[in-house]
Amino acid sequence: MPKPFQYRAGSVIYFQGDAADKIFILQSGKVNLTYQDIENGEDVHDLVQPGEFFGVKSALGRYPREENAITIQDAAIMAFTVPEFETLALANTRIVMKMLKVFSNQLRRLHHQVSNLLEKTGELSPDKGLYNVGEYYLKNRRFFQAKAVFSRYLTYYPSGQNAVQAARNLEVAESQLGKMPQADPRKQAAPLSAPPSKAQMGETAKAYYDAVSMVSQEKYQQAYLSFNKIVETSRDPEYAAKSSYEIGRCLYLLNKFNDCIKYFTGMITKYPRHPDLGSSLFFMGQSYEKLGRKDQAQTFYKKILTMNTDEDDAVHIKAKRALKALSGE
Repeated sequence: MPKPFQYRAGSVIYFQGDAADKIFILQSGKVNLTYQDIENGEDVHDLVQPGEFFGVKSALGRYPREENAITIQDAAIMAFTVPEFETLALANTRIVMKMLKVFSNQLRRLHHQVSNLLEKTGELSPDKGLYNVGEYYLKNRRFFQAKAVFSRYLTYYPSGQNAVQAARNLEVAESQLGKMPQADPRKQAAPLSAPPSKAQMGETAKAYYDAVSMVSQEKYQQAYLSFNKIVETSRDPEYAAKSSYEIGRCLYLLNKFNDCIKYFTGMITKYPRHPDLGSSLFFMGQSYEKLGRKDQAQTFYKKILTMNTDEDDAVHIKAKRALKALSGE
């Protein structure tokens, strides 16, 4: 039988990349679907109205979610398994026709975007076009794709106009992919490697490690302001990314649990492949638990356990323990 769910405003129903095994119908409230336009990389927002289904394509096609689904009002939602939805659709042709109309509009829009993208790429030389694709993936923190594209660029165009920068970008992508989650999110803020000496640091790096030191001294408000300043003013993408995660962690340490959930929701929506994704999800689960919303806390712990990480990974272990503790109550 379909299951009813209640979500508060700002709740995450699913993230881009999640496994798709449910189809949803919005009974009341509002849900915002966000994804990136393939033509210009900008965020696209589709508003789901009461009475509309969402999550249909990925569930029926059995591929990961292509968008983030977040409530922007308190919402009542009914969740169907694929067989339940198919049974409902077979008994109600109006639903089938409505789905076909939605899919047709989406396909036309996608065709238009792809056509425009191909026209723009065609104006560039092949090596410049390939380099631009790699830069797009790197800018949007899709490091697996960026690594593959820049590796291909250096294979095909070792003396190309952008070969030097492509090699640097490849190093950045590989560095981000090699990062491991932090062992203890409440106690350990610094990277796993030892921080460089002050003589080796640039201004942004020094500001970052000074803020990390504030966290270790439990000066959470000062650290929060420092990390914010780095994100707002720094042109260094590495330290801006590190600081963006630390902002959410500071909010949790300041007991601002609603703000922590809201912040990490925005960060993950913008950077679905952030290297600290697992830790961010754990803080969201902990925040929901502190607010007494245990069902939603369990959802985030379970999400961590489905991620492609080693079972000995620290965040994986903590999520398993937290889930076990909640289930045992």
